[in-house]
Amino acid sequence: MATILDGKALSEKLINGFGRQVDSLRGKNKRVPGIAVIIVGDDYASKLYVSMKEKACLDVGYKSIVERLDASVTTENLLDLISLYNNDDSIDGILVQLPLPAHIDDTKILLSIDPAKDVDGFHPFNVGMLNIGMDTLYPCTPYGIIKLLEEYDIQIEGSHAVVVGASNIVGKPMSALFLKYNATVSICHIMTRNVAEITSQADILVSAVGKPHFITDEFVKEGAVVVDVGMNRVAGKVTGDVDFNSVVEKCSYITPVPGGVGPMTITMLLYNTLKSYKSREKLLV
Repeated sequence: MATILDGKALSEKLINGFGRQVDSLRGKNKRVPGIAVIIVGDDYASKLYVSMKEKACLDVGYKSIVERLDASVTTENLLDLISLYNNDDSIDGILVQLPLPAHIDDTKILLSIDPAKDVDGFHPFNVGMLNIGMDTLYPCTPYGIIKLLEEYDIQIEGSHAVVVGASNIVGKPMSALFLKYNATVSICHIMTRNVAEITSQADILVSAVGKPHFITDEFVKEGAVVVDVGMNRVAGKVTGDVDFNSVVEKCSYITPVPGGVGPMTITMLLYNTLKSYKSREKLLV
């Protein structure tokens, strides 16, 4: 039976640490880290994510601003709002919740965020820094996975890491982070043939395809580490990309859904905001 990679427990541990650092800053009469989140429209999942992010920020004592904009907002108005927070010294992180309405140019919006405040790690500058192996603000979900593997002393260096899914949000940055940590990396995507043949070679297998129970035991090598990024709703319940019951007996470690990768995503948003704050205040990171 596999060991459960408990993202919820690690999230709580890290968040408690952030809270202690904020208390210390307050005790020294210093300003606290600040984050501005912008959400456009009424997408249910986006509203839920933003409320969770807002609660997490307030729980650790960050300054938290949430701008809830109507779906009819123009690109120009959104750019003006981002410029305002780019120039606000009390704000260390700016996050524009995706997806945006179809009439807004996502790329133009992401490019307008100050890379030093890009706590989502999506700005092309930060993407480029990651891909050449430099320290920067890394995308939250992939970096949360790295932290979770480190917490359980799972060796990344020299391992064969296979990532299923090649999105800009998870798949590509996950692959780049594995390279940075000296893994051998394979990526499976929509055009990949014989996916199971490739995934069954993985020491560490990460699935981020958004297909419930896509990864079954035939996709997994005996003793592999399996990380499930999927968040799929089936019959009113949240389930992952991994067929947990068939895989749990074969792998050495596995993340549950929920309670695995999900909590780490918001935790790393707080981490990146604190990192940006320390950099901007010229404190030790």
